[in-house]
Amino acid sequence: MQTPFMNMTFCVRTFGCQMNKHDSERISGMLEGLGGLMVETVEEADILVYMTCCVREAADTRLYGQVASLKNVPLRDDSPLKKRIIAVGGCIGQRDGEELTKKLPHLDVVFGTHNLASLPRLLQGVIEEGGHQVEVLDASTSFPTELPTAREHSWAAWLPITIGCNNFCTYCIVPYVRGREKSRPIEDIVAEAERYVAAGVKEITLLGQNVNSYGRDLYGSPRFAQILDALDQTGIERLRFATSHPKDLSDEVIAKFGKLRSLMPALHLPAQSGSDAVLKAMNRRYTSAHYLQLIDKLRDACPDIALSTDIIVGFPGETEQDFEDTARLVDTVGYHQVFTFIYSKREGTPAAKMVDNTPHEVIQQRFDRLVDIVQKHAYEKNQLDLGRTVPVLVEGTSKRDNLLIAGKSPKNQTVHAPLPEGVSADALEGSIVNVKVDEAKTWYLSGTIVDNG
Repeated sequence: MQTPFMNMTFCVRTFGCQMNKHDSERISGMLEGLGGLMVETVEEADILVYMTCCVREAADTRLYGQVASLKNVPLRDDSPLKKRIIAVGGCIGQRDGEELTKKLPHLDVVFGTHNLASLPRLLQGVIEEGGHQVEVLDASTSFPTELPTAREHSWAAWLPITIGCNNFCTYCIVPYVRGREKSRPIEDIVAEAERYVAAGVKEITLLGQNVNSYGRDLYGSPRFAQILDALDQTGIERLRFATSHPKDLSDEVIAKFGKLRSLMPALHLPAQSGSDAVLKAMNRRYTSAHYLQLIDKLRDACPDIALSTDIIVGFPGETEQDFEDTARLVDTVGYHQVFTFIYSKREGTPAAKMVDNTPHEVIQQRFDRLVDIVQKHAYEKNQLDLGRTVPVLVEGTSKRDNLLIAGKSPKNQTVHAPLPEGVSADALEGSIVNVKVDEAKTWYLSGTIVDNG
């Protein structure tokens, strides 16, 4: 079937969370299904799509800078278009809508988080009519999983189980741009997972802004533990999930880490702060004591579990004592990995109205002190795997050395190992190999591939 996109090249650039990455795969799947050809670089692309994030100010700056710079990037010589079509979707598209075209006049298409399926029609409108095409809906009428997908890797898949968020943390813009929480029926999730397993997928990552509350809107109470049980039965080799809100992490879900064959011993559990006063101001609805109780339960269920978290430094009103409480929590837990952020004001959130007179240099000093604690524990945790043999899902080669494979351990650690003689990286990509760890650094392990038998 002839379409306006036949043999037209496109490139998708993605900022932000795993949900955005999944949405980008859906965009690629739609355009490929209509005859488009996916390319890697801006210079090759007739159509450039930005899937954006607006959680932090840096994402806005990055988008505006990249779109502005495209004025000087010429189209490929054999392009069927007179000018490159630039589209912006995701959270910034949802938040700003038509305002984007006023700030970036050479932007052609704006769409939101609720209408991915509209993109081909909007692009076609630009091709046939010119001008700006803007469509931003207030709510989703369907899940993006109903759209075709072009996965980045054949051996891994994102699987959304919910969209939207009901938590309204005071610093977070997500509920305003992703909408209220909406769960998929269990049978739809299991059917999609079974299709992935049949296609050779080794690892599935379940997605949701708060996977722990999955099913509350459909069934009256959360059923996330039931989802984990059902997917374990599909035969998937590795199962992960993100993101997990502490206030909804149940004992039933925690117990699965010690029971389910496929559930990997790794959990990202965002704390955001160790200060009860700050947690209350953030509307997180748990205390540091409750959070630490969850950590104890997780380690009772799975002693070798690798824990990671998010921490915000410099939330409005954070005192030195508040920061010390946070540093103490991070030191007490001893995470494998911590994603640390300096608070970024987001207009439209309650926290944006909070007054804070803490000098930036004080916040930066706190941030640097926290990073030192994080690195200390990350190094110590990786030392525990020194001398062990760990199964590694090979993702490709190291960015620094194409003679080294790079992959992930069950605990989500990056692992490097030399390619065996006579074996190509392509032959190993997507397979699980055993690596004997002989070096453990702060952010990665390295070793030697050993006989899988």
